[in-house]
Amino acid sequence: CGGSVSDSSGMLQSPNYPGSYPNDADCVWEIQVENNFRVTLTFRDIAMESATCRHDYIEVYDGPLHSSPLLGRFCSGSFPTYVSTSNMMSVRFHSDSRHSFRGFQAHYSSIPAGHNTTIQCLPDYMHVVVSRRYLQSQGYSAEGVTLSDNRCRPTVTSQEVVFNIPYNGCGTTQEENNDTINYSNTIRVASSGHIIKRKKNINLHVSCKMLRKSWQQVVYAAEDTVEVNEFQFGRYDMNITFYNSPAFQQQVRSSPYYIDLNQNLYLQACLHSSDPNLKVVVDTCVASPDPRDFNTLAYYLVKNRCPRDPSYATFRSPSSHFARFKFNAFEFMSRHPSVYLKCQMLVCRLGDYSSHCYRGCSSRARRDTSSAEEEVDVVVGPIQLHKGDASS
Repeated sequence: CGGSVSDSSGMLQSPNYPGSYPNDADCVWEIQVENNFRVTLTFRDIAMESATCRHDYIEVYDGPLHSSPLLGRFCSGSFPTYVSTSNMMSVRFHSDSRHSFRGFQAHYSSIPAGHNTTIQCLPDYMHVVVSRRYLQSQGYSAEGVTLSDNRCRPTVTSQEVVFNIPYNGCGTTQEENNDTINYSNTIRVASSGHIIKRKKNINLHVSCKMLRKSWQQVVYAAEDTVEVNEFQFGRYDMNITFYNSPAFQQQVRSSPYYIDLNQNLYLQACLHSSDPNLKVVVDTCVASPDPRDFNTLAYYLVKNRCPRDPSYATFRSPSSHFARFKFNAFEFMSRHPSVYLKCQMLVCRLGDYSSHCYRGCSSRARRDTSSAEEEVDVVVGPIQLHKGDASS
């Protein structure tokens, strides 16, 4: 249950709804709509163990779960509506080991923010547009719009003032918390009067929050097939590519990717970001014949940075934005027509030796030791065995 939701509208509901939800559930949905839109969430049905809401409950957060204000916690009563202040909202459903009920159903949609400044968080920079009509309504001209770093100038059109603000320059600052790495800057709108000022200056604070946790998935099939499917819950742009040798010079572009049993597979994860102070490592990779289920039939190649398959190995990478590794096509592949690989990558601050990126193998699940870590999940595949290998 739970997961990332990126459609402009849709439904959320407790597991098995309208049947009884399971005991000991803990589900988190992250709703992320387009930039410059807001999330509105309306509950249509609630039937849970009530009273103090200590046992079973729903929580709604104004952004990522661990670093955002709690908008509401409830388990019964009227059907509330919540509106986010950004393009993201999180919903958590929790049940204990006692009683079970019908649960809940809610509908969400996206609504325009209606602001005079719009922001797009692109892989390498913030794209910020300020309406000239808004500036004129406040008595300002486009010539008075600057960043703190005056060397970074906007593009001025007949209707807009446009800034492309890099994450690693033009006075952009970085701040980290449990859920995000935040890139912030300030656009200053100053009065043109040099001696007598009758209007206050305006500071437009703009920021892009890059979610630390996002999965990317890749699929491979042994004879097999390679289709690469990629999705991300946050703003970091990550992909995983197969290569035909440990030289990592020629990508495998065929789909599906057909391989032989005992063949070495070489993969490279690449983080696309203009921030040079980031490091990527492979945390966990698990194989499954079902791209939607990596639990029922799962084979771990590496878990919490500890190799589980004896053929798994990492390679030295040309940049901290790359992570290279390999494994050997295993017997698991001969029993299934296609195999998908899901890898959880860690994104950390370069040189942060308290982070798991620098700690190597850990026999225990990750705990937050550094605020500068993000998880990025990638799924690749399918890979398939050549027909002769699959039947032998």
